Amino acid sequence: GSANITAGGALALALGIAIQNFPEGAIISMPLYSEGKSKPRSFCLGVLSGAVEPIFGGITVLISSMVVPAMPYLLSFAAGAMLYVVVEELIPEMSSGEHSNIGVVFFAVGFSLMMALDVALG
Repeated sequence: GSANITAGGALALALGIAIQNFPEGAIISMPLYSEGKSKPRSFCLGVLSGAVEPIFGGITVLISSMVVPAMPYLLSFAAGAMLYVVVEELIPEMSSGEHSNIGVVFFAVGFSLMMALDVALG
């Protein structure tokens, strides 16, 4: 099928990817730094972990006609995997410890940002 890509849709996608890349890079870089790697090396390895995204994005564009029929199933699987990680790992870790309120505040800020972007761009 043909896809009508609008500037708003492309902007929403680019903004979502950019926002998602910050914690993704941090989750790679911070443990490396705490294990004794230098700041520049930890940062570079975090950036390098995102280098595969444009490569596989390009591959996906090339094979998009084959991917489109499976997209609902692939997105459902990805959403389920993310929800599992959040419920099983992140929420319990966020609510434990001495400064558990900081995690709750940033969770609320992130959720509010996601909802604002959904309303503004949706």
